[in-house]
Amino acid sequence: MNPVILFDGECNFCDSSVQFIIKRDPQGLFHYASLQSEAGQELLKKYDVPADIDSMVLIEKDKAYYKSSAALRICRRLQGAWKLLYGFIIVPSFIRNFFYDFIARNRYKWFGKKEESCMLPSPSVRKRFL
Repeated sequence: MNPVILFDGECNFCDSSVQFIIKRDPQGLFHYASLQSEAGQELLKKYDVPADIDSMVLIEKDKAYYKSSAALRICRRLQGAWKLLYGFIIVPSFIRNFFYDFIARNRYKWFGKKEESCMLPSPSVRKRFL
């Protein structure tokens, strides 16, 4: 199973992050689902992710990662120098997540929420969304 990234489908920053990942994942390794979607909710339940999670979630090799661990594990698979960010995995998670949580708490204020319109991905990208 390909790694799946679950993201907040209402968040502009999260949507931009998904677009960023797609551009740096030319092999199409990652698949995607919004946290609010039926597929997203099923995966959250299947992997016992806490119901109040306010984070991007990565499901990889039958395990769920969230917050900074998910972000760094995603970076590790991206094309280019982004892989180097994975080195921050040695920083204790409580320190990494302090910064992650600060951005997560403020993401709607700083970047806004999505309106009704969404980007229409190309057919090759669209098939990667669950």
